[in-house]
Amino acid sequence: MIDQLPALPVVITMAAAPLVMCLLRWPWLAWATTTAACWAALAATIALLHHVLDVGTVSYAMGGWEPPFGIEYRIDAANVFVLLIIAGVSALIMPFAKRSVESEIEASKIPFFYCAFLLANCGLLGVTATGDAFNIFVFFEIAAIASYALIAMGKDRRAVMASYQYLVMGTVGTTFLLIGIGFLYIMTGTLNLNDLAHRLPEVSDTNTVRAAFAFLAVGVSLKLALFPLHLWLPNAYTYAPSMVTVFLSATATKVAIYVLLRLFYSVFGIEFSFEELSMNYVLFPLALLGILIPSIVAVFQNNAKRMLAYSSVANVGYIILGISFATTLGVMASMLHIFNHAITKAALFMALGCVVYRAGGTSLERMAGMGQRMPWTMAAFVLAGLSLIGIPLTVGFITKWHLILASLETGLWPIAVFLLGTSLLAVIYIWKVVEAAYFREPLAENANVQEAPLSLLVPTWVLTLLCVVFGVYTPFTVGIAETAAETLMGGFL
Repeated sequence: MIDQLPALPVVITMAAAPLVMCLLRWPWLAWATTTAACWAALAATIALLHHVLDVGTVSYAMGGWEPPFGIEYRIDAANVFVLLIIAGVSALIMPFAKRSVESEIEASKIPFFYCAFLLANCGLLGVTATGDAFNIFVFFEIAAIASYALIAMGKDRRAVMASYQYLVMGTVGTTFLLIGIGFLYIMTGTLNLNDLAHRLPEVSDTNTVRAAFAFLAVGVSLKLALFPLHLWLPNAYTYAPSMVTVFLSATATKVAIYVLLRLFYSVFGIEFSFEELSMNYVLFPLALLGILIPSIVAVFQNNAKRMLAYSSVANVGYIILGISFATTLGVMASMLHIFNHAITKAALFMALGCVVYRAGGTSLERMAGMGQRMPWTMAAFVLAGLSLIGIPLTVGFITKWHLILASLETGLWPIAVFLLGTSLLAVIYIWKVVEAAYFREPLAENANVQEAPLSLLVPTWVLTLLCVVFGVYTPFTVGIAETAAETLMGGFL
């Protein structure tokens, strides 16, 4: 069984999706099947994590066809860390999902919803696990098409338009990806990422390879919502059902960032990406603008979900900033923030999902007085909000500390000051929610609002407490992030 671990998370979720479609008359059974599949995928991922940390990189040949001719799943410290995020969030969200989905999705559509969720999950797991360039495109498409459906199922009619905007931007992104992959295949005759890394140096001094790099960089940047290519994200997160917002905010952009890391560092290599093409001069200013401008925009939002959506764009900027340093410490800080931001933002959006369940919306007007009506929910929001700001003893502080260290290592001390300054913007927009919840009187229609049920509160608090646990006990996350950074900086062996 241990030899099959690299494929199991993908296979489990893929096999469960059509099974859920057969349960149209039993929505509760569709939820139970999805829950079992997600927890089984998490168990397989945890076993795979231990195996990779013990033995190093694991290669799995699909169907027994040896790479580079067959499709390879290649798992190392970098992508197993991302697999853990996807599988972990998917499993923890399922207890939360039952009541949340029942309140936001028509009963007849619930099995379709869970089928789409499993396909999106499978697609993201596949993108992360595969060692084949064309498979990255295929799994991106599976995840994207399923995500469009998930977003469009939101109660608000604007969810359909948000899904359409995401579809247009996502289609452009995947088209760019496919063109870039095609150019690489023309020049090297292979789609295997490891094989590409070894063959590209022979043809790297060609316009075709440079064009391939450009298409791939733009395509992946659209997927990860790098400023200013982020326009699809705020509406998608705001109008999607609560469970979908939690899932996408914690996983979708993180997977795209992993692909960017894999392409720049492992496939094309540091010398080509950052010395010959000087991508650091592109990523660095976009990261700074991506941190500053969306954070300012977030301050002026009156809807808490939309506010956190712009915050997600800003946090993509933090991750890209670490990547732009092209140092082991910078990449380690980025890998660490991929994990830390995933659990922080999932906890925040789960708390808002609790508010949606009881109050029907997340505008600041509707959230007035929620600190008294829903004390446990708002306490979780405040604690996760402190992590988003970067207060000590939270995971947000660990990330920003390592980003500051990485900037000082490269002699960019003004960037350390910039990071501290932009954290104050997070204080402002998190405080707006706190002020509404604790210092305003509730609306008359929300006067009888009660605390969220335990099925919503418990998963929310599990993720919230993880923001503190991994902020105090850091060897696990920091250790894996450091190993992942060293793996990426070393390229394929």
